[in-house]
Order: sequence, then C-alpha cells, then structure tokens
Amino acid sequence: MAELVGVYAASHGPMIVRNWDKLTPTEQGSIDGGFFEIGRRIAQAQPDALVVISPDHWVNFFIDNLPSICVGVGEVHDGPPEPWFKAFPHKTLPGHPALAQHIVRTALERDFEPSVSYKLALDHGFCIPLWKAKVDPLPAIVPVIFNDIEPPFPTVKRCYAWGAMLAEAIATFPGKLRVGVLATGGLSHSIGEADMGRIDEAFDRDYLRRLEAGDPPALFDFLNERLPAAGNGASEVRNWVAAHGAARGRGFELIHYDPIPNIYVGAGFASWNLRNG
Repeated sequence: MAELVGVYAASHGPMIVRNWDKLTPTEQGSIDGGFFEIGRRIAQAQPDALVVISPDHWVNFFIDNLPSICVGVGEVHDGPPEPWFKAFPHKTLPGHPALAQHIVRTALERDFEPSVSYKLALDHGFCIPLWKAKVDPLPAIVPVIFNDIEPPFPTVKRCYAWGAMLAEAIATFPGKLRVGVLATGGLSHSIGEADMGRIDEAFDRDYLRRLEAGDPPALFDFLNERLPAAGNGASEVRNWVAAHGAARGRGFELIHYDPIPNIYVGAGFASWNLRNG
C-alpha cells in the first residue's frame, strides 16, 4: 500500500517573484531559508507523488464556476500562466491520475463531493513553493484546489476532515508509492483592499500556537472567531488546516515565521512529524 511520508506547509505570494529585487538581504534570506528547509525535508522523504493544496487565483475558475474543492486528475498539468513568472523552469508538471482518481473515489465514498478537472493550469500558488524549495526532479503532482478566494468558503472543520480523508485515501491506495502533502498559502495578508499589505502578526502567531497545541476543536473555534479579520488572503490558512488533518492533528513543527511587508504576507514554513503520537 502507499505510504504518507511527509506533510508540509509554505506561504506563497506573487511579490516573492515580482518584488524580489526590492527585498532587503535579510528578507531574502528569511524567505530562502524557509523554502530551503522545506525542500530539504521533501528531498529527504523522497516522495514519488506530492499532493499540493492551493487556491486557484482566477486561472482555471471564476465566479461563474467556482468549486469549493477540485482535484486535478490529469496525466499532465500546465505550468503557471502568469507572464511575470517566466523563471519557473517547467512548462508542464507530471500528474498521477491513478492516485488522483483514488482520492476522488475515496472522497465520494466518505460523503464529500469534489469537483474534478482533467486539465488544470497550476498558477503561482502551486509553483512558487515548488520552485523556491528547489523540488527537483519534480515528483508526480496531484493538485487539490481549495476555494480560498471568494466566499462562501468551505468551513475550517470541513477542511480538516478533507485532510483526514486524504490521509486515508493515500493509505488505501494499492501499490508501493511514497506520497507527500504540501499545503501552500497564507498566512495573514490583505490583497486588493483598502488595507492592502496589512499583516496581522498577532493572529499568525496565535494560529501557529494552536497548530502546535494539537487540539483541533479549539483550532476551529479560534479560526471561526479570528480568521475573518485577518485579511481577505488569510483564508488560505484553510490549506494548512487540511494538512493538519492529514497529520491527524499531531506533530506540527514551525520551521520559520516572518511577517514581511514587502511581500504583503505573514510568511510561514512548517512540517509535521508523522511519528509524533
């Protein structure tokens, strides 16, 4: 059977690419250091496939067709279409249709209703972490898109349950396969609003402490109360919640956190010790 060999989380943001030359050496070193450690841990785990959870930033979907959760089941995925992200070295990324379809079947059997796409373009949310973490060669990618962009959003409790279901799907996939989970996005940030660039450091640190505490119901209560005021981009922490669910709510380790105004994001990097508990 397949094995879940690692669970990771990393922030993303267009300004990591677009504003890189405007960052201070300290800011560049902070971002590079976080991504380097994520990449080192992924390389050490040697996954054959990587399930990547990220939003879609109006590349594949818009308000006329906005699934809450969509699984990419294609043989291949297109690389980022953003014209400012030409540094990404892959025009296409390999998929893993068998694992993706098994995840979809498991989800349906557990009373989830995911959307399915046979052709996705993976934007900066998926590709900045893969690129900055130097994940090379790329394992097969199973993209899972969470709607973190436009309400109504999936509840944080549902996102955690999705992660737990994902771990079950990986464990029941027939055949020898090493699988990792990478959640991307967050933490607090505000984009395209009057307070654009605001980072809620207090929220970020409180959120990270609750992940460390390993009490999912308390985490849900905290997010239901505090998340709406942490910036419209902070909804992406739902992806981290799904990763937390995949790890059964245990073993969270913060690698690095730094609120960086020049990229508009409370930048966080983390992994889960799957042997914990």
